[in-house]
Amino acid sequence: MTKERGSGRSDVLVAIMNKQSDFHILQDQLWYRIPVATAPKRWPPRWLAFYQTKIFDDEAYAVNHYGRVRSIQVRRRRELFPDEVPNPKSDRRYYQIHLEGLEHLAQPILSRRWRRIVFIPTTWAKFGQAAEINDLYDESPLEDRLWAQLKRQQIAAERQWALKVGKAWYFLDFALFCTEGRIDVETDGDTWHADPERIPEDNRRDNDLASTGWHVLRFNGRQIRESLTDYCVPKVTKMINRLDGLSQEGLVSRTFHDAPDGLAQQLTLFEDRADYDLD
Repeated sequence: MTKERGSGRSDVLVAIMNKQSDFHILQDQLWYRIPVATAPKRWPPRWLAFYQTKIFDDEAYAVNHYGRVRSIQVRRRRELFPDEVPNPKSDRRYYQIHLEGLEHLAQPILSRRWRRIVFIPTTWAKFGQAAEINDLYDESPLEDRLWAQLKRQQIAAERQWALKVGKAWYFLDFALFCTEGRIDVETDGDTWHADPERIPEDNRRDNDLASTGWHVLRFNGRQIRESLTDYCVPKVTKMINRLDGLSQEGLVSRTFHDAPDGLAQQLTLFEDRADYDLD
């Protein structure tokens, strides 16, 4: 990775790369497109990185390539692809993002589980230090604090997990997959969920999740800041044990117990990244 650094919360945008044709354009012409109507809120990025899906064989399920943004223009699809047969998308507006070059990460940023990924806005610091996709998310300091502790305890979780219940989409702060159920861990900010108008929405959300087998744990800012290791994480591990341990894709499930020097765990027979697929 180059030594040049960005600054600010919109430094890097991780975008999906799910077509060989788009990757060839990126390699040969150094540009990528994002529909204006669905661009992320944190815009514009200073760097662009690419999460590659199953069609890329040895580079699949990982971020392998990135580049510094040189310029961004708004173009109609017919301008981007003048040889394409006119179709309903021809007048759709896109950001055409030109890169200065395309660089390859020495160590790819891996995803451990099948998941929906479209955009992940993140910082240059997180991008430079990330070992897996979950390290990239930059949603809140509370989430970061809990994530760091879960990693220290080797408690596998997925951040910002997209879940559809009926017609509603929810994004879970942390999703944990157990042998006998699933856990949603939410980090509620001190003011966000104190709003009385949000109570019905949160209740509806929790009920939707419960109806599909999810168990919801909520921790507020004070609990995470002051009681992370003696309250929050023990609550999580107690729920994991209640649900017969973390699921390990057919391997021995993982449970947790107290030990004199901290939290101990039962390990799986093998430590490996699960295979998964993307649309």
